[in-house]
Amino acid sequence: MSDRTGSEWGRVADDGTVYVRTSDGERAVGSWRAGSPDEGLAHFVRRYEDLSAEIELLERRVTIPGVDPSGVAASAQRLLAALPTAAVVGDLAALQRRLEALLAACEARKSQVQAERAARVAKAIAAKEELVAEAERLAKSSDWKAVSERFRTIGDEFRSITGVDKRTDSGLWRRIVAAREEFARRRTAHFAALDTQRARSKERKEAIIAEAESLASSTDWGPTSARFRELMADWKSAGRAAKDVDDELWARFRAAQDAFFSRRNAVNAQRDAEARANQAAKEALLAEASQLDPADTDRSLRRLREIQDRWDAIGRVPREGAGQLERRLAAIGDRIREAADARWSRNDAETSPFVAKLRENVARLEAKLEKAKASGRTKDIAEAEAALATHRAWLAQTARGSDR
Repeated sequence: MSDRTGSEWGRVADDGTVYVRTSDGERAVGSWRAGSPDEGLAHFVRRYEDLSAEIELLERRVTIPGVDPSGVAASAQRLLAALPTAAVVGDLAALQRRLEALLAACEARKSQVQAERAARVAKAIAAKEELVAEAERLAKSSDWKAVSERFRTIGDEFRSITGVDKRTDSGLWRRIVAAREEFARRRTAHFAALDTQRARSKERKEAIIAEAESLASSTDWGPTSARFRELMADWKSAGRAAKDVDDELWARFRAAQDAFFSRRNAVNAQRDAEARANQAAKEALLAEASQLDPADTDRSLRRLREIQDRWDAIGRVPREGAGQLERRLAAIGDRIREAADARWSRNDAETSPFVAKLRENVARLEAKLEKAKASGRTKDIAEAEAALATHRAWLAQTARGSDR
């Protein structure tokens, strides 16, 4: 059989049979009777080119990220299997090499995809394990509100992580559930104990309030004040009830306290005012007594006794001034009695024990005043100056009496 037309890769025989040349020899791929032999050969060459283009498309697809190499490999394998019977004219060996290279590229891409998938799975598992570890740490926390909120978000984050096999995912989720349940048990026990403690605190504080309200009308100021201090200490050690209950209890306790201490403070203020008025009255009596003439002993002694009777009738003065007032009055009495003793013994004024005592007191008070001024003690300076002025006046009066 002779060739009617041919090329490097195929020919059309006289009977219209189209052959392709391969390394194993010629293979009939079809027949052509619709036109010239060249047209027939061109038809089968175009079919070869279409097959080459299909392979080229697969070669491009395998390089695109996200394309499944298994699908590309299946198409390439189908084309490779059909190549020995393909009705095309062209370099079939070249197509076979390309398909075999494509299959090798698909296998490499499969390995890469599997490695990437394994890395993603490992990353997803690690992220879920990190959430599990956090949940197991939080199970032992006592930050009840914050941890409760965090457990809710942990569940959302855990479910948003995909790509983990069901068995591994279920095992990790069970650990989170167990941690959440452990935390819930501890929180329930904590608040149950807290409710019990608050109930006991409420009972203790109600008992304290009952006693405080019974003491609010007391006039036994000292002991009752001490008892209120003890009740305050008991209140602090009683613990807290629920906030709204505790606030209401405190308002009742504070009201009982205020009622008592307001009454006590009012009484003390009145007493203090009376004591200051009494102090002013005694200071006026001191001024009157300091004017008594030691030389006129009989009259001065009578006046002194009258002053002392009025002094005793005045009553309480402020504690800080009581001693000084008594000492000043006693000193005036001593001066007058010493003058009387001196007169009765008819001793000369210059040599009398009374005058000597006055001079001794003046010298002592002058030294005391200097020391007070040196130390800057204002109160001591005032006391020393007052006493010194009184003794100097007495000494002068004594001197005038002796002149008479």
